[in-house]
Amino acid sequence: MGIDLRQVVAGILTLTMFVMLGQMIKRDHFDSLQDKLPGEAQDVQVDNANVIEKDGLVKPSKGSKGPWMKDSQELKPCWSRTTFDGIEQSRGYVTFSLTNGPEYHVSQMADAVVVARYLAAALVLPDIRGSRPGDERKFEDIYDVEKFMKSLDGVVKVVKQLPNEISIRDLAAVKVPNRVTEDHIVENVQPIFKSKGNIRLATYFPTVNMRKTTQKSSVDSVSCLGMFGTLELQPEVSEVVDSMIERLRTLSRKSDGLFIAVDLRVDVLENKNCHGSGTNVAKSCYNAQEIALFLRKVGFDTDTTIYLTQSKWDNSLSVLKDIFPKTYTKENIMPEEKKGKFLEFEGSELEKVIDFYICSKSDVFVPALSGLFYANVAGKRIALGKPQILVPADIPGTSATVTNYLSPYVAKKNHLAYSCFC
Repeated sequence: MGIDLRQVVAGILTLTMFVMLGQMIKRDHFDSLQDKLPGEAQDVQVDNANVIEKDGLVKPSKGSKGPWMKDSQELKPCWSRTTFDGIEQSRGYVTFSLTNGPEYHVSQMADAVVVARYLAAALVLPDIRGSRPGDERKFEDIYDVEKFMKSLDGVVKVVKQLPNEISIRDLAAVKVPNRVTEDHIVENVQPIFKSKGNIRLATYFPTVNMRKTTQKSSVDSVSCLGMFGTLELQPEVSEVVDSMIERLRTLSRKSDGLFIAVDLRVDVLENKNCHGSGTNVAKSCYNAQEIALFLRKVGFDTDTTIYLTQSKWDNSLSVLKDIFPKTYTKENIMPEEKKGKFLEFEGSELEKVIDFYICSKSDVFVPALSGLFYANVAGKRIALGKPQILVPADIPGTSATVTNYLSPYVAKKNHLAYSCFC
């Protein structure tokens, strides 16, 4: 019996479409996990490579060895302080702390600025508290105080401390959800503020979804300013980050100074909730071997330089270094004289800040873990014109097109940052 060539071709095309659909579903699942894992979840999706290039989201970087992509133009804020009404006379104080790393700081700051502005209250300069007991710092240990206060000039009154006559024990504790709304403030915060006069604010995260919404609010511009326009590193911390980035670029001479940053932390990988179970359940994270295979299959050369957010080297990472010998953690590239202060213990706020800003400025960012770190690094990168965020996946076969694995935050332009920048 003869074989109809048209049927064979049709069968091959159908199989190919199912494989591509399967990969898209997995990446969307990685994205949806943001809503399911409070404090450790994230966002991801894909578009057709031709559409991505046509929309001008990314362009291949010519002359470099590997699937590197050019930066796009740095975006400009859509908000302007000239659009804000003048500050009403202060009626009380809002205090708060920045906790758990810079990926939380940006959201906590946005909520605090929105609440203080709406209540016409003075915002007290926050302290910084890590997840470990004793990891407490002043705001100026990490961030630039003067630039922070200047950024809010004419928007919210900022004071460095509470007046002596007000005791912290007299502050009313108020919790607000991340991306607090005007309605929530009116119903749950304003009555307490009017009754007590001063409040201590804390943000909780019912979801770490950073997708933009179609709903507009009077507090949107203030929230954008609080999230993207207030926090800048103080000079010493900024110099350490810059020196480490320069060291990585020096190690990347064969790829024109380009390097990849991968958010991969062994302690999170070991969490029993990290991986999905069952044949059809997508994973919320990828280990060192899976990341190595992913990077090779999308076309990165074995000479590529990789920075890991892991605090100190762990033997489980050796499989990645075997394939990509130029794989480094902070201890390998930080200036020797800075290690005592910045690497005093694993998981400190200073370590997290370094990771956040290196991942924000790298030429490619790969989130091996779903979570708020990925979501807010993505926002920072979008604002800086660095949309090269690749979401890993188990790729069948030996190769794949790198643009098929762009984060949906970029491919679909659905990150909150696209509402704040033009």
